[in-house]
Amino acid sequence: MIAIISDIHSNLEALTAVLADIAAREVETIVCLGDVVGYGPNPRECVDLVRRNVTMTLMGNHDFAVLYEPENFNVGAEAAAFWTRQQLTSEPDQAPRHHRWDFFGSLEIKHAMTPEEHNAGVGEVICVHGSPRRPVNEYIFPDDVYNNANKILSLFERFEHLCFVGHTHVPGVFLETPDFYSPDELESVFEVDPEHKALVNVGSVGQPRDRDTRASYVIVDQGAVHFIRVPYDVETTIKKVQAVPELDDYLGIRLREGR
Repeated sequence: MIAIISDIHSNLEALTAVLADIAAREVETIVCLGDVVGYGPNPRECVDLVRRNVTMTLMGNHDFAVLYEPENFNVGAEAAAFWTRQQLTSEPDQAPRHHRWDFFGSLEIKHAMTPEEHNAGVGEVICVHGSPRRPVNEYIFPDDVYNNANKILSLFERFEHLCFVGHTHVPGVFLETPDFYSPDELESVFEVDPEHKALVNVGSVGQPRDRDTRASYVIVDQGAVHFIRVPYDVETTIKKVQAVPELDDYLGIRLREGR
């Protein structure tokens, strides 16, 4: 059994609530698909929590932006990336500062888990942040099944059975047909078919964009993917964003609407 989280985006309240929910379910293995930081007001605290609690973390495009440079970011996202870097660099205590930078420097861009590793009743699992062909920064949108079927078919050629992604902040399951099913359509449970491929977006912990304000993640167990939603103190996070001049107020306000 494994929990898969993604797109925390420096949202401490959301991350704390999700980790508590995972612990209450007695899930010991946690995979993070990246974007621990970016957008939100608590990068140091979120990195520290992920370092202590998550089994394996991948690099997201916002993690990449903080470690290297923002690429194709809008003005608000770019400003948040530079502010986040400043927060990490200005840490007065040398030990945690080095630990955090070492953490970013060690992030993989893709990880394959064998059935023995995850013990979740499914075959080999591929984990990336964006997509199986461009792991760090390719978006896979639900509308792609209608507007760009060749893209979906190309993505499915890159893995053998089951692939987990984040990046768009919209949870759901893509099938090779091509098709997309939201958690509501699946009644929050997707039964994995060993004979067919599936690409699963786990949604976002810290900045959901499916009009649901609750943090999103999945648990994979006994051959099924369970979509989980966890409420958290959204208003506290919004106030924290608004208290940082370098962060656009919209980055907080959007949390109130799940978009």
